[in-house]
Amino acid sequence: MKKTLRAVTASVAFLCSNAAIAEPKNIIYMIGDGMGPAYTSAYRYYIDDPKTKHVDNTIFDEILVGMAHTYPDDDTVVTDSAAGATALSTATKSYNGAIAVDTKKAPLKTMLEIAKEKGMVTALIATSQINHATPASFAAHNESRRNYDQIADDYVDNKIAGKLPVDLLLGGGTQYFKRDDRNLVKEFTNAGYQYADSLSDLHKLTQIPALGLFAPKGLPYAIDEHPNRLEQMTKKALSLLDSNKDNGFFVMIEGSQIDWCGHANDIACAMREMHDFAQSIKLAKAYVDKNPDTLLVITADHSTGGLTLGANGKYLWLRDVVKGVSASASILTKQMMASDDLEKLWIQYTQLPYNKATAILLKEAKSGGEKALKKVIKQIINKASYTGWTTGGHTAIDVQVFAHGKGYEQFIGSQNNTDIAEKLISYIK
Repeated sequence: MKKTLRAVTASVAFLCSNAAIAEPKNIIYMIGDGMGPAYTSAYRYYIDDPKTKHVDNTIFDEILVGMAHTYPDDDTVVTDSAAGATALSTATKSYNGAIAVDTKKAPLKTMLEIAKEKGMVTALIATSQINHATPASFAAHNESRRNYDQIADDYVDNKIAGKLPVDLLLGGGTQYFKRDDRNLVKEFTNAGYQYADSLSDLHKLTQIPALGLFAPKGLPYAIDEHPNRLEQMTKKALSLLDSNKDNGFFVMIEGSQIDWCGHANDIACAMREMHDFAQSIKLAKAYVDKNPDTLLVITADHSTGGLTLGANGKYLWLRDVVKGVSASASILTKQMMASDDLEKLWIQYTQLPYNKATAILLKEAKSGGEKALKKVIKQIINKASYTGWTTGGHTAIDVQVFAHGKGYEQFIGSQNNTDIAEKLISYIK
């Protein structure tokens, strides 16, 4: 019944003129990097209560409204995060690697910059380094996503009406902001920003403007450390933004490392990132419910890894195997390379049996070095859970679109990723 009423409401809204639809004052834009449809399906089964016969809906199911096409402006069909985020931030498709520039490498105005021009408070939150491709495409302009130092410089140099473009930044990336050639952290603090360099000091950020850099590059995986770090940053961000919302606010929140775990073909890692992202979405939805002048839109820039649930000809996916894994393949590899007791570590971190075949595989792989061992660890876990992967890169499949709050009905249906940006920009303008 709930879904039916939502659909009816949307249909009525589409029959109304655009003028009749009040524009939202605040925009919360969330991007699950690499989060294709298989990830939200896997998360539904992963988080489900095994004590009940039916499979419960997740926060993703509650606010699903459509799909988006992700292709870039070149002949690859498969986008990278830079081109994907540029489309999602500027309403213009560009080439893979582009940071808010067009195919001629000319700057494209982003929705965050437009929001800043309009006097809105702006924020970027990510579990990657804050100058990584997705957040960068909202506040910087560069011909290559790999120019991390130049992108970090833009967060100070790309001034709007004489002010720094982003009022609140939370994520990783200390090594890019504290460099021998330039100390951007000092420039931020000189500009009046509060600063914290540890997630445990997040509470010390009590007002905007503020900068939080909590790791040299990206934050550790959720499965290995700080399982709710995005949730913590989202809670802090919404609290600070709520105190500075007189002229409205724009915030982009990225679940960055869903993508990183997908690249690694590490299913347990990916599900823990999905959980942190889902909990953050719950906070954002709750904020919208209390502040009906706010719009929440969530999507992905692309899907990563070609994830499938069910592999090797079996009609089966064993989520309990995935839930039993308590470390990323990277951490487990490092532990095993430094220890002779592979059995203890294997059982401790995977809850899988250490039988003769497993012992042989792990010992032989260890003799081949860290890369070989990591590959075998993931192969065993994927085989045991019947998890399939087709690539270590991205895929071109459509991604889901989720929306909640004022104006959500405008995002229903099949659309281009640039359409999402175009609609959000129209609200900001």
